[in-house]
Amino acid sequence: MNFLIEFWNFLKVRKKFWLLPIILVLALFGGLIILSQGSAVAPFIYTIF
Repeated sequence: MNFLIEFWNFLKVRKKFWLLPIILVLALFGGLIILSQGSAVAPFIYTIF
């Protein structure tokens, strides 16, 4: 949790709010890949890509 607070402070101080959507999309794709490993949803996710 400390990492998220430090990252938010970095974005505020450096005025780099454009990084936030990029990080969120990467985190969503990472979570999707982790959750799809060995599940019944995997064939449907592969059709997206």
